Amino acid sequence: MIDYRKKITTHREHYPIEDLEISVESDRGRIISTPAFRRLQKRTQVFPLELNAAVRSRLTHSLEVQQNARYIARTILQEIKIQGKLKEFHLEGLEAAFISISEMSSLLHDIGNPPFGHFAELSINDWMKNVAVKCLDNLYGEVSLNNIALKEELIEDITNYDGNAQAIRIIKYLQRLNLSYSQIASVLKYTRGAFQRKPSGEDNLNYLKKKPGFYYSEKDFVKQVCQALDIKQGCRFPLTYIMEAADDISYLTADIEDAVDKGVFSLDDLYKYIIEESKIVNKKYNKEENFLLDLVEKYYKKVKEQEDEPYQFNLFLTLTRANLINHLVKYVSKVYLENHQEIFEGTFNKALLDYDKTNKYSLTIEILQNISIKYIYNNKEKQALELKGHAILHGLLNCYKPILQLTSQEFLKLVSKQKIQCFVSARLIGRLSSKHIVAYSKAVEELDKTDIEKFNLLEWYYRARLIIDYISGMTDDFALDEFKKLSAV
Repeated sequence: MIDYRKKITTHREHYPIEDLEISVESDRGRIISTPAFRRLQKRTQVFPLELNAAVRSRLTHSLEVQQNARYIARTILQEIKIQGKLKEFHLEGLEAAFISISEMSSLLHDIGNPPFGHFAELSINDWMKNVAVKCLDNLYGEVSLNNIALKEELIEDITNYDGNAQAIRIIKYLQRLNLSYSQIASVLKYTRGAFQRKPSGEDNLNYLKKKPGFYYSEKDFVKQVCQALDIKQGCRFPLTYIMEAADDISYLTADIEDAVDKGVFSLDDLYKYIIEESKIVNKKYNKEENFLLDLVEKYYKKVKEQEDEPYQFNLFLTLTRANLINHLVKYVSKVYLENHQEIFEGTFNKALLDYDKTNKYSLTIEILQNISIKYIYNNKEKQALELKGHAILHGLLNCYKPILQLTSQEFLKLVSKQKIQCFVSARLIGRLSSKHIVAYSKAVEELDKTDIEKFNLLEWYYRARLIIDYISGMTDDFALDEFKKLSAV
């Protein structure tokens, strides 16, 4: 039975708001006002350290995803209304909340991404695995049988940084937004903890668990949210599928448009690439029809009649994007409703755009993704910028390494303003964000101190989180500036 009253509620951890409409508006205000959201304007989407304001940042990308999510949510509701099933699904009076939660989860979906793009996630994990874990072993290498499993979980967790999991941490502890559980659950894109192993191919929810969705530090909170909204273990909140589809649709043309603004290729190049990739994909699936090529040819001929070259490209991309989004929104809305029961229960084990790998829209997606991989993501300039970001992040993490080499007792003294022997750490802690230190301190205060070995492991874990929280929360330009300062460049 589909009953959205179980999913769209006013439940929140502190200071409950009885009225749903006010609760939803409160969430919107908190999200838009949080500094973590504003920092997205200075974070990379595809091209790190980009000065051209026309090229997308994480903020402008998130705004586009928000609009796509709104369009999808409205389309789904409109179809449910046409079918006369609003009452059956207990959606009467919840329509505005349905749309708003979809929109706001889209604004939040990249809030945990570090500076310099997705490549930075790999960079952070590489440093944690090869440097930070050695610091932990040097301090607390040998542990009793009681704590071996815990140590392994913490190492797995700390070496699996992911923007999706970091978003939940920001919402809960770093910004303390106190959002409604419905809004928080909508951001939980993946349902596996970073401390848990990847699922096998036989797991019925393996797609939903393919990446970390939350950290060890938030596992109890996530469990609390899921229980309140009747979300079974490993399952997803229904409106998260809308946010994911909106993000996937946005990526299809956005990266290509940015590559154009960067001069990576021309209109004629793009047209040629689409023809080439269309032939490859059609041959792969033994298809003859080509929705994308038909669409592109119509607009390509139209814009070539114009004399102004920049106008040609802008018109071509605008017409193509608008038409493509319109078709894809209708398609994913249809898939949502055709699989409504599974999606409501959160067991639909794929993205909406991946529902049918051989239809005309899936072929279009594959063609555009192939072009992005070949001519954008493997572009030498982009890769050089990613390597620059990697060097900056590793440089910053190396600067803060002394903090991870301290014992628990030494670092707790440092936090409480007492003197210790490591003069470098004493200066480094003054550069950390006070909000992040408060999050660390509160987590450590709640630890059981009767088992000293367990306490030391968990204290070090939250200290490592403190460093990751600070550096991953930087904007591109701030990270570069901080690296220069601490490296005496």
